[in-house]
Amino acid sequence: MLGQDMDFQLASDYTPSGDQHQAIEKLTRSILAGNGHQTLLGVTGSGKTFTMANLIQRVNKPTLIMSHNKTLAAQLYSEFKNFFPHNAVEYFVSYFDYYQPEAYIPRTDTYIEKDSSINDEIERLRLSTMGSLLTREDTIVIASVSCIYGLGSPDDYSNMMYPIKVGDQTARDEMISMLCQLMFERNDIAFGRGNFRVRGDVVEAHPAYLEKTAIRVEFFGDEIERISSVDVLTGAIIERLDSTIFFPAKQFATPADKLKKAMRSIQEELNSRVADLETNKKLLEAQRIKMRTDYDLEMMREMGFCQGIENYARHITGREPGARPYTLLDFFPKDYLLLVDESHVTIPQIGGMYEGDKSRKSVLVEHGFRLPSAMDNRPLQFSEFMDMTHQRVYVSATPSAFEQVNSRPDNKGYIAVKTRADQIGYVDRKKLRIKPSGADDPLESFYVHKAGSPLIVEQIIRPTGLLDPVIHLRGLKGQIDETIELCRQRVVRGERALVTTLTKKTAEDLSEYLQNTGLKVRYIHADIDTVERVEILRQLRAGAFDVLVGINLLREGLDLPEVSLVCILDADKEGFLRNDTSLIQTAGRAARHVNGECYLFCDTVTDSIQALLNITESRRARQLAYNEKHGIIPQSVVRPIQESLQTAVPQASSSAGVMLKVSEGETVYNKEQVIAQLEAQMREASAQLEFELAAHLRDQIKALRDNAPPPQVKTVSYKRKK
Repeated sequence: MLGQDMDFQLASDYTPSGDQHQAIEKLTRSILAGNGHQTLLGVTGSGKTFTMANLIQRVNKPTLIMSHNKTLAAQLYSEFKNFFPHNAVEYFVSYFDYYQPEAYIPRTDTYIEKDSSINDEIERLRLSTMGSLLTREDTIVIASVSCIYGLGSPDDYSNMMYPIKVGDQTARDEMISMLCQLMFERNDIAFGRGNFRVRGDVVEAHPAYLEKTAIRVEFFGDEIERISSVDVLTGAIIERLDSTIFFPAKQFATPADKLKKAMRSIQEELNSRVADLETNKKLLEAQRIKMRTDYDLEMMREMGFCQGIENYARHITGREPGARPYTLLDFFPKDYLLLVDESHVTIPQIGGMYEGDKSRKSVLVEHGFRLPSAMDNRPLQFSEFMDMTHQRVYVSATPSAFEQVNSRPDNKGYIAVKTRADQIGYVDRKKLRIKPSGADDPLESFYVHKAGSPLIVEQIIRPTGLLDPVIHLRGLKGQIDETIELCRQRVVRGERALVTTLTKKTAEDLSEYLQNTGLKVRYIHADIDTVERVEILRQLRAGAFDVLVGINLLREGLDLPEVSLVCILDADKEGFLRNDTSLIQTAGRAARHVNGECYLFCDTVTDSIQALLNITESRRARQLAYNEKHGIIPQSVVRPIQESLQTAVPQASSSAGVMLKVSEGETVYNKEQVIAQLEAQMREASAQLEFELAAHLRDQIKALRDNAPPPQVKTVSYKRKK
């Protein structure tokens, strides 16, 4: 690796409190001892993110933090940028605003072409991530599951880097040639990211990983006389540089000689595939694959690139058939730390990526839309992911069986397996039989424990002194009437309530029934648009209504300090929606309020309910003892309410029913002009990582395009979130 020494410097006004200090100490000792698995079991509101930051500073290793969705990853990115302002904190998620994968449906003979919209800002952040990992050791990467998908070879990317320094004997034309090899494009008029321009003896290049900064290189004959970083807009000099490094302008960077070799290999595979299809009398498929691949090869010869070039990744990178792809994990040094946030969701997500990708591409290959080598452009298999990560910390309030099995201190020499009964059990590596789950048909081997003594660390004490919510059991008879009374009591005190049901229809019907009793109620479930969900939650906090009815969305990730009551209806209907993880996560939504309580309506105390009761009783006893010992008075969490994402409200206009918010007294508007303005605002929101806002603006643009408003409509007003 190039670059500076690694030294993670945590900047924060806070110091570890509650259980944070002991969690940091135990996890640090475990990692420094070389253990492969650690679990941080931190209750809701205990400050797990701050513990993670302290752990990174103590361990002092390049770190990958994985989250299960873009929005939570963006929140983590913002927090860690503040925690480590002097280090490289990077953001790596899927760079598509919209993505429709290539697919074929044989039954209807329907081919769906790949369609996507790339977010330039996220692409810049991805390139910045790759550059930081190759040049700096003090790098923290916040990533989604996108990090296990195929990427260019780190060796190719590194070998194509172009370092220059003042005094180098380099001709101007030689530098221009090198920039072209790095896939920069010359554009003397529109100077954007990935472009360069030439003015006499001055070459200015705008690296794709920099937002508003370009590099100006001034020549004196065949010598580099001066290097400066300049403002892209004004051209003003920001800083004089002694040296700099130019990285490839694209993520899939390949040297020209390697690309030529790859094209020969692709041609050989094409000839073999066509012969095989013709032998099996699949003449349509043979003609189809020949036409498509010949076109792609022609594009590569002329342009050095083609649409869908990632499907030829195995040839381009020189890998053997069936070999795993290069991913972001290959850009990390061997000794790095992995933190898996909300691991009970993220780990299954990682495990599910490979099979879904495989089933779609198998159909494309079978019907002549892709060569068989396209199958090797894929996400990592779970076993490959585990082999590429050596020290892991799983972070969750409810770690799943996978984390618990692998983090048990007595787990030495066992494989954690998933069975058809959806159970997790041990396989003794010597006797090769399952114990103790009793299942006899394991589907998948998750991981072989290799070294060290794993560790589960509990972080139970909250810095605010809050206790886990009190759990009450009530019978099923009269559960609706009692729920109404409980909600009314909270409304009088200015507090909020959550009610969980088992079906969407029940949620909708219950909401209507509660509204008829005088309560202000809304419901939320998977059929409601993601952006609208965010707005509903914001309105709950703001007091627009008092009771929210839901199913499975009222769980991890919801930060609702005003909620003091959670009612779980039909709590004894054992299953996915009423297992121990769901009950613990749902009850935890009341853990940010000093009056937090959870009511379970049931006639039978199931194993899951008993698990919740046992865990809650144990945690409350520890939390109460700690508060009494240290004289702590619990206080509710206080957090400002975000500004509304809703930039549109229903406006009665015509049968088109377009969603618009208009300002009184303003003039008529041009629809195309308004769409252009909304598109600019969407890009700005996306650049600020405000994905909910960007998605809502996208939906408004679609509504305007699909349903033209009447001729006389007033100007759309827009107020940005601060």
